[in-house]
Amino acid sequence: YFGTISIGTPAQTFSVIFDTGSSNLWVPSVYCTSPACRTHRRFNPVDSSTFLSTNDTLEIVYGSGSMTGVLGYDTITVADIQVFNQIFGLAETEPGSSFRYAPFDGILGLAFPSIASSGATPVFDNMMKQHLVAKDLFSVYLSRDGQSGSFVLFGAIDPAYTTNGISWIPLSAETYWQVTMDRYVSVGGQLAACFYGCQAIVDTGTSLLVVPRRTLRQLLGSLGVSPSGEISCEAARGLPDVIFQINGRVFPLSPRSYVIESNGNCALGFQGMDVPTESGELWILGDVFIREYYVIFNRATNMVGLSRLH
Repeated sequence: YFGTISIGTPAQTFSVIFDTGSSNLWVPSVYCTSPACRTHRRFNPVDSSTFLSTNDTLEIVYGSGSMTGVLGYDTITVADIQVFNQIFGLAETEPGSSFRYAPFDGILGLAFPSIASSGATPVFDNMMKQHLVAKDLFSVYLSRDGQSGSFVLFGAIDPAYTTNGISWIPLSAETYWQVTMDRYVSVGGQLAACFYGCQAIVDTGTSLLVVPRRTLRQLLGSLGVSPSGEISCEAARGLPDVIFQINGRVFPLSPRSYVIESNGNCALGFQGMDVPTESGELWILGDVFIREYYVIFNRATNMVGLSRLH
């Protein structure tokens, strides 16, 4: 899921992932010679009358892919919101193939300033500081099955997507959008994982639902699915909900969200990965989870709001 922003005067347009799992904005620049940059739009600071350069460098390593570059300031336009003097990264290297074939140019991070590389102020923090949003929150709707209509709404909650009410969950850390999951993730009424409680981050920049490797084996076993996660599409239709308990409430994830069908083949949208954290087991509730819920990221109260979609 990605959208269009523009940088500079006159505007140079880029497609970016609106990523709640990171905090920096960056796009490829004309200084970059990596293959990944050659296949994407590149920012040229010489063409912008409002650009200010710095001598500060930037380096970011993601779960997949990395970049290095320099920092600069310019006017950023997101939808009809103009953010002045926004610091952003001009990528000079994008090694490897992760970004080379990506359908987006760069990344706009929407997590907290505490995890911003080089101490760069995130875009949404400047939106709040410059009083460009009515409320200090933003909300995300992700459509299913490649349909159009997905959006990020800055400064507001669309009531059309909250008809099932909003469950507010306090954050356990103001870094990522991190919450504490209560003990027990259950499948078909049986306890399946997270026996001692665990942490979870709500991350629009991760496509799948990421689970610690050992836990994934338990989860697939509970679902009666092979360790590869592949399953016949016929069998997938009979799978039960995977039920999360967060802040004393129950959040079901239906198979229509967690089964991914491609070319007549089906697989579960779970990925095993051990993310090191001081606070124990960490899950990443990526797009597979977010497709089931309208998510409100509230900086005024440091809470995440979830409203189940129909």
